[in-house]
Amino acid sequence: MKKIKLLLEYDGTAYHGWQIQKDRLTIQGVMEDRIQKITREQSRVIGASRTDAGVHALGQVAAFRTTSRLDPETIKRALNAVLPQDVRILEASEVDNSFNPRDDAVKKIYFYIIANQRKSSVFLYRYSWLVIQTLELKSMIEAAQVLIGKHDFSSFMGTDSSIKDSVREIFSLNIEKVDKIAFMTANIKGDFIKIRIEADGFLRHMVRNIVGTLIEIGRRRISADRMKEILESLDRRLAGQTASPNGLFLEKVIYTK
Repeated sequence: MKKIKLLLEYDGTAYHGWQIQKDRLTIQGVMEDRIQKITREQSRVIGASRTDAGVHALGQVAAFRTTSRLDPETIKRALNAVLPQDVRILEASEVDNSFNPRDDAVKKIYFYIIANQRKSSVFLYRYSWLVIQTLELKSMIEAAQVLIGKHDFSSFMGTDSSIKDSVREIFSLNIEKVDKIAFMTANIKGDFIKIRIEADGFLRHMVRNIVGTLIEIGRRRISADRMKEILESLDRRLAGQTASPNGLFLEKVIYTK
């Protein structure tokens, strides 16, 4: 029995998230189905991050065990031949049996794209959240600094989460204005805001709830100096709305080795 580590990317638009669900199309479900077709055995695929429905990934990491004699490169080519066009294996390698994509990760990086304009390009609406009100970037940046560090992030945790330990550490939270996005060798011009968060882990909906709160601050519906109060309250009701999933990307998962 050997363990295969996969680096994959996917467009999450058509999927109900990573985690397998009965009668619903998920990334994990598709991966397990295609691996079974190739290896002729059932294998549980463990992902580093359980991305939500509609969320995308540029660098998801997953692993599965197999008795197959196929080498990693052959597995990669075989999977790419049978996977849907919106899921792609970038790398495959054999790793130690003790490797766990979720538990061994020391840092995860997500970013979120906001189209801060009246209309979005037809080529970007799947990958950004259209916010037509002008956002005050300075207030958003000021409020974001409060979240950096080790905190209980219960105020930004999905209400349907059953997790007991809600303490996480955010290493960096950067907000920048972008005036164009590269696409198919062209530049799509516009008013975009990119929010990038690095942390040791994330709670369910945590990134989307932080983004939603920062947008409310940018709209001046919540003052920037209330972010500390929201964080310390541990009360989800005080934070902003949950941001749309389509603007969120899992950029990278980092391991010590």
